[in-house]
Amino acid sequence: MTSLRMSAKGRRTAAALGAVSAGLLILSACDKPSPLSTLTVNGDTVNAEAACYGDGKAIGESEIKSCLQKEAEKTITVGMDDKVRFGVDPEVAENGWTLFIGGQPAEQEPYKKTYRSIPGNVFFSSQQGGAPLKKAQVSLVETDGNKLKGIWHFELKKGE
Repeated sequence: MTSLRMSAKGRRTAAALGAVSAGLLILSACDKPSPLSTLTVNGDTVNAEAACYGDGKAIGESEIKSCLQKEAEKTITVGMDDKVRFGVDPEVAENGWTLFIGGQPAEQEPYKKTYRSIPGNVFFSSQQGGAPLKKAQVSLVETDGNKLKGIWHFELKKGE
């Protein structure tokens, strides 16, 4: 009788170890998540994973174009007098990142810090002198020289 108990206990132990090993194997097969970018306005914060991410490598030319045209999944309301605070992962800042507004670069040189603050009115002025915009898609683009490595999207809705 004693040998049967030990054998049953041994089987349970082996089954538990097998389950743990299988779980670790499954987890190791998962893709590493992309770094998050963060947008904060008046204490409201939204985080986004990359719409496209090369995991340290450059994104292909064809993928860049389609990725820049993707709709933002995260939205935040911004007043004209609000400060919009952007934050990126330190590895993104190390390479440098640029803001795109409506799919177009808003600056020439990549920014190399993890955090920056920009007045809300910058995002809602019309480029052709027409009526002010009611919403704007803002993209954070990780760059390394001339190579794009990641793209994050946010939609800013004009508040009162």
